[in-house]
Amino acid sequence: MAEGWIGEAVPRKEGAAKVTGRSLYVDDLHMEGVLYGVTVRSTVARGRLEKIRFDPAFPWDDCVIVTAADIPGRNAISLILDDQPCLAASAVNHAEEPVLLIAHPDRYMAEEARRSVTIDYAPQPSVLSMEDALAGHEIIWGRDRDNVLKRFTVVKGDVEAGFRQAHWVIDGDYETGAQEQLYIEPQGMLATASPESGVTVWGSMQCPYYVHKALMSVFGLPEEKVRVVQCETGGGFGGKEDYPSMIAAHTALLAWKSGRPVKMIYDRAEDISATTKRHPSRTRHRTAVSADGRLLAMDVDFTLDGGAYCTLSPVVLSRGTIHAAGPYRCDNVTIRSRAVATNHPPHGAFRGFGAPQSIFALERHMDRIARTVGLDPAEFRRRNFLRQGDTTATGQVLREPVDLPGLLDRALGESRYKEKRAAVATAGAIASPRRGIGLAAFMHGAGFTGSGERYLQSVVAVEATVEGKALLLVSSAEIGQGANTVLCQIAAAARGISSEQVEVVQPDTARVPNSGPTVASRTTMVVGKLVESAALGLLKTLEQSGLLAGRDFSEACREYLRRHGELKSWSRYEAPEGLWWDDETYSGDAYGAFAWAVYVAEAAVDPVTFETRVTDFVAVQEIGRVLNPVLAEGQIQGGVAQGIGWALYEDVVYDAGRVANAQMTNYIMPTSADLPPIRVVFLETPYAAGPGGAKGIGELPMDGPAPAVLNAVEEALGVSVNRIPLTPERLLEVLDA
Repeated sequence: MAEGWIGEAVPRKEGAAKVTGRSLYVDDLHMEGVLYGVTVRSTVARGRLEKIRFDPAFPWDDCVIVTAADIPGRNAISLILDDQPCLAASAVNHAEEPVLLIAHPDRYMAEEARRSVTIDYAPQPSVLSMEDALAGHEIIWGRDRDNVLKRFTVVKGDVEAGFRQAHWVIDGDYETGAQEQLYIEPQGMLATASPESGVTVWGSMQCPYYVHKALMSVFGLPEEKVRVVQCETGGGFGGKEDYPSMIAAHTALLAWKSGRPVKMIYDRAEDISATTKRHPSRTRHRTAVSADGRLLAMDVDFTLDGGAYCTLSPVVLSRGTIHAAGPYRCDNVTIRSRAVATNHPPHGAFRGFGAPQSIFALERHMDRIARTVGLDPAEFRRRNFLRQGDTTATGQVLREPVDLPGLLDRALGESRYKEKRAAVATAGAIASPRRGIGLAAFMHGAGFTGSGERYLQSVVAVEATVEGKALLLVSSAEIGQGANTVLCQIAAAARGISSEQVEVVQPDTARVPNSGPTVASRTTMVVGKLVESAALGLLKTLEQSGLLAGRDFSEACREYLRRHGELKSWSRYEAPEGLWWDDETYSGDAYGAFAWAVYVAEAAVDPVTFETRVTDFVAVQEIGRVLNPVLAEGQIQGGVAQGIGWALYEDVVYDAGRVANAQMTNYIMPTSADLPPIRVVFLETPYAAGPGGAKGIGELPMDGPAPAVLNAVEEALGVSVNRIPLTPERLLEVLDA
């Protein structure tokens, strides 16, 4: 058997280069004559631009300055609504909005130049809460005062009929805060540009073709005159999905005007202050339950704070909406959702995008219902789990095997759930610290929602080389998650060769086709399936040529290339048979497949300092076939760590619309010392339409930790806390109340 096939813990393709320092990130790249760019940003949340003043004491002759008037194409960052300007022209609608760009041959003088600019504003009242936005206060000049960026409604059955049958009706309100992605490498770009040669950018990003589309619009250029190259990227988590289009446009505009290469690298403070974060949310549940603890009706109202511009709010809202009813059988469901505009900096994608927010609310609410009806939280969930053949809130029939009771049993056993709950009940209020154990059950859809993958029509190619290797041509970006390694394993297994004989071409829009963005837990399941198909197609070409007879794969490739000049196989996305989705009614098969999980957290709360620590964590999930056990376990552990950070530590503090704690000295994330042992268990049920039976995995582990931790805290204290992050100060406020 060849080495490096699916199911094996193959070392990461880029691992050696990263640990030896050979990997080149964007700030490692250098060009002769490079200028260093900086951005001058708004200091107010909303206002008219009145005057830009340049300190006469600064030597401006060596600077290149760009304003909105210098943009050769459209002053908009193309994404969904194209409502976000590249540079503010007459007004600003959020703090840190880009107004002016400066480049200088000396990096430190560029910073001095930025500090030597003063902008005068005519400040206007700002709207900084979802409640005020929904009240119709003006946020953006010229925009409808409805202030709703996007709405969705999901209806299944007859909710009012369900409430008429109810033995209990349980209400609950839940809130989540913003969260910073905190990728290791801040945002950065390097650009060259001219009317003759077009625009080329190199940078840290997740979605090269998003950047490509945005640059075509800003510069008014055809696609062949824009080139985007992904450098080694030090993490993304969704934060490098849409924002790289903005910084790429800024860098390229400075290069266009100066005629010289320009580099822009954000420091941590600017990155946290100016770029997108997880959407804050507010969710209201009203649930009808029968006398024996069965869900009869679910009425859910879900709201996101989108910030000043649309960016990715519609897709974040979509996923949050669809996941709001969770992995539970309920014949009557209504979900109303909206993303509203405020004068905060725009919020965007973050691992799970929308699902963690709505799942947090749902899983806290499930515990509230269980306590109301007098059932153990695990038993209440067990009675209401979806099973194969049931339908989700959107009416999707679960055709694949689903064993949530099996996942629950394994999680309860691994965590010693029943034993620890009994110990908590025995210890009561005398224990110090106070301990509790909580759980969350959830699902996560892999790939784009509904018709999204059909719309994308992703394409990949596999190409043979004279060295007998296979090159994978995809725009999917390696951002630390192990995508290159897994895609190589898939191709190797399809062709019966070693994964060492497979390489991924650096994502470059001049070289690779558009296989879609590196988001939505789609790389392995969707792009990997295309890689598998293309690899099989290439193998079939060799077989039909007769060149494999008596030759190994490498020899056959060399002979084919000698005779025909090129050996390349293409694959384009086709939806799995039987999937149906209606965008108008927002119903049908929302995802090709769901991954399923049950997480259990044990927490200890100090009654003196009000600090909460997670002391043990068990994560049990079914993600189809596990392609690389080490990488898969790392994905789960990393997601759990981020989820614990969101639950307990990471508090984005806004002051008049500006981030007040934009440094890692006061934006607190958990370190290894703050995290418990994270025990990861996979129960495999291969998915027929996935490569080697795999589903998506990247976002799943972000969904469950926060509600499991807060459920444990309530078990420990007997007090319901329904807003995160649960900092010591916030817990003190709740207990005082």
